[in-house]
Amino acid sequence: MKRKSSLILLTLVLALGSLLAACSNNNSAQSPGGTTTNEPAAAVDQVLNINLMSEPPTFDPAQAQDSQTNTVLKTMYEGLTRMGEDGKEQPGVAESWEISEDGLTYTFKLRDNAKWSNGDPVTANDFVFAWQRVLDPSTAPAPPYAYQLYYIKNAEAYNLTGTEGYKGTAVKDFADVGVKAVDDHTLEVKLENPTPYFLGLTSFYTYYPVHSSVEGNDKWAVNKDTMITNGPFTLTDWTKGQTIEVSKNENYWDKDSIKLSKIHMSLVNSGATELSSYQSGQLDFAGHPTGEIPTDQIPAVKQQLPDEFHVKGIASTYYYLFNTKEKPFNNVKVRKAFAMAIQRQPLVDNVTLGGQLPAYGFVPPGIKGATDEFRNEIKDSAYFTEDLTEAKKLLAEGMAEEGVTSIPPVTLIYNSSEAHQKIALAVADMWKKNLGVDVQTQNQEWGVFLDNRRQLNYQIARAGWTADFNDPINFLEMWTANSGNNDSGYANPAYDALIKQAKETTDPAARNEIFAKAEKILIQDDMVVAPIYYYTNVSLTKPNVKGIQIDFSGAIDFTRAYKTE
Repeated sequence: MKRKSSLILLTLVLALGSLLAACSNNNSAQSPGGTTTNEPAAAVDQVLNINLMSEPPTFDPAQAQDSQTNTVLKTMYEGLTRMGEDGKEQPGVAESWEISEDGLTYTFKLRDNAKWSNGDPVTANDFVFAWQRVLDPSTAPAPPYAYQLYYIKNAEAYNLTGTEGYKGTAVKDFADVGVKAVDDHTLEVKLENPTPYFLGLTSFYTYYPVHSSVEGNDKWAVNKDTMITNGPFTLTDWTKGQTIEVSKNENYWDKDSIKLSKIHMSLVNSGATELSSYQSGQLDFAGHPTGEIPTDQIPAVKQQLPDEFHVKGIASTYYYLFNTKEKPFNNVKVRKAFAMAIQRQPLVDNVTLGGQLPAYGFVPPGIKGATDEFRNEIKDSAYFTEDLTEAKKLLAEGMAEEGVTSIPPVTLIYNSSEAHQKIALAVADMWKKNLGVDVQTQNQEWGVFLDNRRQLNYQIARAGWTADFNDPINFLEMWTANSGNNDSGYANPAYDALIKQAKETTDPAARNEIFAKAEKILIQDDMVVAPIYYYTNVSLTKPNVKGIQIDFSGAIDFTRAYKTE
């Protein structure tokens, strides 16, 4: 999944003092301070204050594609299942389910007391309606995560029938797609192939139900007054560019487990401001995945607030993305030269400072393989190494193939962030020193940045991918030609065939072998992306805040948090 006031005066004052700030790109995979069963005292104000570095572009689950939106959607919606802190699915709207012996049919029993925020019952038809919106070829813009529903029988064919280049079986009627409301509280889902991680997928936002009232209203997801949600909280305030507020949903089926009355989110794109606000007590949580702590302040913060500081590796990858349709990066030798000329260890030691691991593959540690973590079994060091001599040689060969004697100035874009800026400047300096190439860096607002990536309006772009579910395919299927998250212009039939083969293979060891072949094509052969590092989550949490859940991927769930005295 893609990664993104009045506090400014306070920031300036504190900056002139001790400059206590810090940065990174995620949070700990364990509830900060530990999870406890203690009930919060009645006298404690149960309002949680956090910051979002980037404003979510939409609250339509069908259009969502980034971690900031995911954080907020998770408070307002609930799928058939919800993801626990241990990375395992838990009952959500579905109180139980049955899986057929062949692994192809899932029958979900929905809760009788599951309701929308307006009091309407949540029914199986609400899921059918929502999934049809995602897959309908006429939905505009095209949902970027439509491919996550391709595990469902005929879903891919229905979504792609009539599109240019599609040569599969035509499916024009959604009734032929493998999802059916047997009755109001029974949803039947038929799959193309046995998919052992399908239950986890049903906790992802593309699988959320949507209230039928959205039909015909294109603006419903950007207006709090037209949003009807089924999760623990409802959207009660959204002042664009300033704040988002969600309040406890009294119609939520599990409302007794929700202790917070509100979650207040400031929208400030400054790690220094976020840190100073945390230090002054205005924020209860700071850092990733919702915000950032300035990198140069991490050592000081860790020393001064050891009981509130948390850092841990997560299943997430930071990388630079090449536009394979744009010169000179349509040439694979040029792409390889740029990837090889990045010196990763000095970058994480001197710039990011959060204990990140240099990356030479795309699938991160923490993702499950056949017997244990995929990255423990398949070593990324086999794909490529940093080699300045080879990088210069490849660059010269690539330029010769393109008929030029030098590379014109290159632009690297990144979404506005102090951390991304520091990394971009450091890498641009490496490319200048190691390759003799001038690289301009350009920051862009989150929504504009995402749109430019989607439209292939860039040469090199910063990117990050966090696991949506615990399987290597989540990191590899996004680079298929029909993936809505493939912002590179890359298309390789051999690669697509391997991903298709992996989906049809049930033997775990055989799947790992297929994934390794696919990752080799992606990184070693075609160098579509330049992996930089595997993330860690760096965050601060007030001692009286309990119950924040951060899973294996770094995704954060504030819904069960609460405050003690």
